[in-house]
Amino acid sequence: MLEDSVLKALEARVGRLHARQRLGIEKDHEAQVFGQGLNFFHIENLTSSHFLIEWILRLTGLYWRGRKNAERIVIRSNVIASEDLPKAFDGFTILHLSDLHADMSEGAMANLGALLPEIAYDICVLTGDFRGKTFGPFEPSLARLRRLRAAMKGPVYAVLGNHDTIRMTPGLEAIDIPVLLNESLAIERGGERVHLVGVDDAHFYRADNLEKATANVPHDEFSILLSHTPEIYRQAAHADFNVLLAGHTHGGQICLPGGIPITLDSNLPRSMGSGAWTYGRLTGYTSVGAGSSVVPVRFNCPPEIALHRLETISEGLVKIDDREYPP
Repeated sequence: MLEDSVLKALEARVGRLHARQRLGIEKDHEAQVFGQGLNFFHIENLTSSHFLIEWILRLTGLYWRGRKNAERIVIRSNVIASEDLPKAFDGFTILHLSDLHADMSEGAMANLGALLPEIAYDICVLTGDFRGKTFGPFEPSLARLRRLRAAMKGPVYAVLGNHDTIRMTPGLEAIDIPVLLNESLAIERGGERVHLVGVDDAHFYRADNLEKATANVPHDEFSILLSHTPEIYRQAAHADFNVLLAGHTHGGQICLPGGIPITLDSNLPRSMGSGAWTYGRLTGYTSVGAGSSVVPVRFNCPPEIALHRLETISEGLVKIDDREYPP
C-alpha cells in the first residue's frame, strides 16, 4: 500500500484526480505486455524477451561488444533557429538527457557523470525513463540520479516516462529536479521569456494533458514542450509549440549498419525516430538516450548527450553555418 505521506505529497503537487488516476493506471496495467498505451505490444514488459536477446547475443559473441558500445556516450550538437525566439535567448543552450535507465546502465552513467562537469549549458532537461524496468523498486535509480545531479550545473527539469512511476516525483524533487506533470514555467532572460512545458507520459499511461499544461502559456510566445515520447508531435504542432524535445525510441538501440533501426517501439514516422526533424512549424529532436533498455547493449546507435543551442534568425532569412541568407 502506498504510504499516506507520499500520496498526500503527490495530491498536493498535481491534484487529487491526476495523482489517483496515474497511480490507478500503474496498478491496473503494471508490466502489461499486450494492450494499453499507444502500442499494442510492449517488449520491455516481456521478461522472456530480455533473456532471449541476451542469449542470442552471447551465442554470436556480440554481447560484450554491445555492452562496451552502450557505455561510449557521444555529445551531439543541434542548432534550433527560429524567427520567433526572443533575442535575449540567442545562444541559450539546453542540455538534453533522456532514457537514462540509471539502475541498469551503470557503465554509461559513470561515463555520463564524468562528462557533465565539462559541458557548458544554461539549463538541463530530462525526458524520462529513469528506471530500468517498468515496475518494481525505483530507489536504485534515484540513488544514481542523486550522484548525477551533483555533477550538473544550474537548473534541471524533468518529465516522467513509461518506465517511471509517479511515486518517484517526491524523490526527484528532493534532489532539486522539479518534475513537470502537465505543467509549465517561464524562463526569463534580459526582460524576455520563453515557456518550458512538460507533460506526463503519453506513450503507455496516456496521462498527458496539453490543455492543462498550456493553461498559463500565451499562444504567441515561444514555447518548448518536453515529452517522453515524440508520438504527440501532431498535438504539439497544432498547440502552437515551437520546439518538442523527446526520447523513448532509443533510436532503435540495436540497429543495422548505417543506424537503421530494427524497431522504434513507437507510432511515428521513422524520420522522427532519432535526431532533429520538423513537422510544419514545429522543430523537434528525438534523443536516442544515454542509457539502454531491455538489454544493456547497443549496436550502430551510440548513447548520446544532446546540446541544443537556440538561435534567432531575422524574418525572411535562413541561417546556415552561423550566417543568414535569403531563402
